[in-house]
Amino acid sequence: MTSVFKRPALILALLMPVPVLVTGCATAAYNIQEKFGIEKRDILVDRVTGVAKAQAEAKDEFQDALEAFRSVVAVDGGALEDTYDDLSKAYKRADGQASDVRARVASVKRVARDLFKEWEGELSSYSDAGLRRVSEQQLRETQRQYEALTAKMDAATASMDPVLSVFSDRVLYLKHNLNARAIAALDTETSSLEGDVARLIAEMERSISAADAFIKDMRVT
Repeated sequence: MTSVFKRPALILALLMPVPVLVTGCATAAYNIQEKFGIEKRDILVDRVTGVAKAQAEAKDEFQDALEAFRSVVAVDGGALEDTYDDLSKAYKRADGQASDVRARVASVKRVARDLFKEWEGELSSYSDAGLRRVSEQQLRETQRQYEALTAKMDAATASMDPVLSVFSDRVLYLKHNLNARAIAALDTETSSLEGDVARLIAEMERSISAADAFIKDMRVT
């Protein structure tokens, strides 16, 4: 199958479709890209790469939000407003990055669904039974690897929500209680939140590693 990796990155960027809900539009977009030698396989690899990058960025944003949270428990009353602003901004960045991860995972699933559907449908086009059997084996193995990848992606995505919920509650609490007493109350939450973020980061790293392995395998197949 034709590979896009030696082609200019600009072509892929210009032709990369935004998420579409209408199947006909998606098919037309694929047809245009295939005229330039860009197959669904290439699009899938590119989008898996995008998920790995987004997850790495989300991991950093959550770590930054945790640092902002830690700074809250040591601040004096006079700096409380600035501290609230910093924590609120850190939360918004983490929430935005989490949304980007979810969107990218969804786009991977759309392309993978279309790729596997096309591959399955084209098996009947073989006249050589041996080649058809080998291709079907490759399809099943790729599907198995993809399912393992998406399981890790979904686990990493799901791990973001509880942490975001904790951050959201504390930002709102600070907004309503900008005083030293509110800060003292937050101190007891730090160790629990640190554990939640550590688990989230571990999930992200597992998902990123799985994406790297999937991309490597797709490139050599």
